[in-house]
Amino acid sequence: MPYLIINGGKKLRGKVINQTAKNSAVAILCASVMIKGKTVLTDVPQIEEVNRILELLKSIGVVVKMAGKKIELDASGDLNLSKIDKVSSEKTRSSLLLLGALAARVKRYKLYKSGGCKLGERTVRPHLYALEKFGVGVVSKDKFYEVENSPLRAAEIVMYESGDTPTENAIMAAVLAPGVSVIKMASANYMVQDVCYFLEKAGAKIEGIGATTLKITGVKKLNSVSDYPIMPDPIVAMTYLSAAITTKSNLTVSNCPMDFLDLELCKLEKMGQKFKIIKKRKSKNGKFEVVDIKIIPSALDALPDKIYGRPFPGLNIDNLPLFVPILTQAKGRTLVHDWAYENRAVYYLDLVKLGARITLLDPHRVWVEGPTEFRANELMAPPALRPAVNVLICMLAAKGKSILRDTYEIDRGYENLYEVLNKAGADITVIRDK
Repeated sequence: MPYLIINGGKKLRGKVINQTAKNSAVAILCASVMIKGKTVLTDVPQIEEVNRILELLKSIGVVVKMAGKKIELDASGDLNLSKIDKVSSEKTRSSLLLLGALAARVKRYKLYKSGGCKLGERTVRPHLYALEKFGVGVVSKDKFYEVENSPLRAAEIVMYESGDTPTENAIMAAVLAPGVSVIKMASANYMVQDVCYFLEKAGAKIEGIGATTLKITGVKKLNSVSDYPIMPDPIVAMTYLSAAITTKSNLTVSNCPMDFLDLELCKLEKMGQKFKIIKKRKSKNGKFEVVDIKIIPSALDALPDKIYGRPFPGLNIDNLPLFVPILTQAKGRTLVHDWAYENRAVYYLDLVKLGARITLLDPHRVWVEGPTEFRANELMAPPALRPAVNVLICMLAAKGKSILRDTYEIDRGYENLYEVLNKAGADITVIRDK
């Protein structure tokens, strides 16, 4: 595994360009198997999570051609799930999206149980409860799911949880189910909207995109898509904002999807953070408002109220951890309530080894006190994406040489992160063990 040497305490400067969205990309890649023809995606992030999904698709018979960030997929041939890549399946929880994508294509198959971030118990019941209404039968075995698909039928369902991937699975099943389906309590998060717009371009009939109730009229088939650009990633944008604020730097983050950062910026403003919104425009796929955000070093005060994530339009659940480094630089004490995952808050304690003052109250809540002066140290990256990048952010702010080991979790979701930060003034060296 590669590791990082970070010479911290340096200011970031200039402009960084936000990457496209991991969670959109993996969902749309899975949705491409619904199309018995070619799909061309552009601006696909070059990250490990995408690599795992592409390995899965290739292993079941999808023809994949890559040219940088442009990916052409051809799922017109027969799909053979008996040859699915077990290792890749076990490394990414996103493989669950094949349940909805394959609902109209493969009658019986086994899907290996998946990995992803180590965040405690993460129920699959919202997926199964939704999909069974459309005719997808899933039996959970010890190491795999046994799937048997009946002919798809329209349904009116209430999501057991307003989760992103369960909603995407339900949408994919409904799109090819004859009749009119209604999905209530749906997630309206960015990746769900992006998948819906992609499916619309392929001929799907979806009403209510961006709302929590979707009305979907099933179509007989989906058409080839000649070009669909993946939207910008609001979580990576927030990562760069967090790094700029924590290191007290003048930095502009370009290509930020504003609709999915509004509340985050509101919280920052109430803490005293100064910033400018510039260059408003549409994303490349024409569906989202994009801006550049210029961060100006500011004296921060702790939030007077607890901070917590919730389904969109609340503060993004994956952006919540990225507030922890920021809160270490704010005067006072803030309660962070990370209710959505069983043990993600526990990983915040890794920052204590860098000098942060964080008190764990229970598996979901921590007190964060500031301001903190970070100190360099050597750590293993926690086995979860956002807590791992939090450690990197705090090491950037810590004067001296830090070492961060086992960085695969960061590489799952971030494209050329270390190179981008270095161009902005950081000093990060990637060492690859022989």
